[in-house]
Amino acid sequence: SGGVTSMDDFLKKFFPAIYERKLHAKENNYCKYDDQLLQLFTSSLYLAALVASFGASKACNVLGRKPTIGLASILFILGAIASGIAPNKALLIIGRILFGFGVGFGNESVPLFLSEVAPMQHRGAVNILFQLFVTIGILIANLVNYAVSSIHPNGWRIALGLAGVPAIFLFIGSLIITETPSSLIERGKEFEGKEVLRKIRGVDD
Repeated sequence: SGGVTSMDDFLKKFFPAIYERKLHAKENNYCKYDDQLLQLFTSSLYLAALVASFGASKACNVLGRKPTIGLASILFILGAIASGIAPNKALLIIGRILFGFGVGFGNESVPLFLSEVAPMQHRGAVNILFQLFVTIGILIANLVNYAVSSIHPNGWRIALGLAGVPAIFLFIGSLIITETPSSLIERGKEFEGKEVLRKIRGVDD
């Protein structure tokens, strides 16, 4: 969102007063971008992710890790669609909230899934890789913002819409992966849990 909120086409459509202020103001960037709805656009994702994390924890226990990861990807895809096609501020912020719900559910379920399926000796490395790829994703997002900033007038739509691409990969992955043994057993599916555990560990006992 940081790159998008500085794109002139985005500001012209949703925050024309800020665009005018940006052109003529001599003061610092805080004063140029001082607008409550613009701050809501940025912060609504984080607030939604915070709220969603409570529901995500319950979903992981009741539904399982695999469906919760699938739900996270669907919410993120819906957020990308809503943000990319948004004709007004209301849908733009709804899109950000959907993004936030996706982040909240994903940040709860994915590390939990990885911890429960990774071999014990590689568990720490696998979880560090999760954080590494999140950081790489942020880098890619900034590169995308830079690349589309010169596409007028809809570069910002491309930037927000492309956020759905990694979510599509996550959704496909959620269809392929197996549920974790811990999740199956804690939901009373002991036989299935043992079968998955045998498959993951490659042992009969």
